[in-house]
Amino acid sequence: MSDNERNTTGCGQLQGLKVVEFAHVVAGPLAGSMLADQGADVVHVEPPGAGDAARAMGPQRDGVSLWFKVAGRNKRSVTLDLHHAAGRSVAQRLVAWADVVIVTLRAGRLRDWGLEWDSIHRINPRAVLLQISGFGATSSQADAPGFGKMGEARSGVVHLTGFPDGPPVHTGFSHGDAVTGLMGAFAVLAALHRRDHDPCFDGEWIDLALFESLFRLVEWQVIVHDQLGRVPQRAGNQLAVAPAAVINTYRSRDGEWITVTSATLRSVTHIARLLGVPEHEFATAQQQYERRKELDEGLRDWVAERDAGECLEEFARAEVVASRVFDAADIAADPVYAEREDIITMDDPDLGPVRMQTVIPHFRRHPGRIWRTGPALGQDNHLVYGQWLGLSADELADLEKSGVI
Repeated sequence: MSDNERNTTGCGQLQGLKVVEFAHVVAGPLAGSMLADQGADVVHVEPPGAGDAARAMGPQRDGVSLWFKVAGRNKRSVTLDLHHAAGRSVAQRLVAWADVVIVTLRAGRLRDWGLEWDSIHRINPRAVLLQISGFGATSSQADAPGFGKMGEARSGVVHLTGFPDGPPVHTGFSHGDAVTGLMGAFAVLAALHRRDHDPCFDGEWIDLALFESLFRLVEWQVIVHDQLGRVPQRAGNQLAVAPAAVINTYRSRDGEWITVTSATLRSVTHIARLLGVPEHEFATAQQQYERRKELDEGLRDWVAERDAGECLEEFARAEVVASRVFDAADIAADPVYAEREDIITMDDPDLGPVRMQTVIPHFRRHPGRIWRTGPALGQDNHLVYGQWLGLSADELADLEKSGVI
């Protein structure tokens, strides 16, 4: 399919859905990516010149951002300078065109540029607005800057991550941003379901703070503190409030790391049997809890005496749930990833063949598809502004001449 055509391949659950993103870097654009992968027409608005900051972030090859080739896939890139009145006028036309508007700008900037809820609702009463910010639109810090790592720290997750005698630890990717993007996409679909079934639908404003997504996912921390007066603490690889007999990583003789997990009474007895410990001594939850250190130390020695491949074979025979700790090279070579077709190869105009994650989750009857990698900055200006919004050739020329697009 030509990049100058709308994504009308019939693929994905969201064909015909129109989305405009006034959002940069991770959380908002990732929400848009989830929708784009399922067939939505997503227009990613970027400032002329530098574009989205993600274009300059992370590893590059020949000056081309590898991150953005994935983050910007299946989207249309248009440039627009919202500091100009003419740019704000075009932004209003994009809002009128869209079913969904995604914004990640600070509250004050949204008001200045006419992209806050009241303005969007006035322009397009049936639009769904996803507004992602550091602290939420209703808090006293609505105008304060925020990044995903701040959200992770504020959510309680970082406090729970790491070992008891070590510092709190962030994960090695944009965890808070990514979960917020995913939750944002879920919220958009919930609002669209209401729109499609409620004849009185009058738009929806989704107000999502970066700390709230991970905060929601740690279901037990608030109620444990409320009811027991406890503040859950870091427990290494164990669960902070529900310690199992064995959840840990172990290093094999050939230097590989293996994770072992027991989540049921039976799974713990399998580990005991493997280590040659009488199973009846680990028959109850209390016995397993009291002697979890014994099993942990026994497994550490057992794994250290064997190569990783041997460990995994013996674990499988003993019905012990275990896995090698994968890195990117392991993922690329893994047969299960291949069987699931989770990695695909795309032809990119700048890089040639590139491999990236496919559309996940898999829809077996009406799957989404990847039809383009992240586009060049402003590649779709004439398609979106001319064909989709109806601006004339003269209007486009004036906007280009004045630097608005």
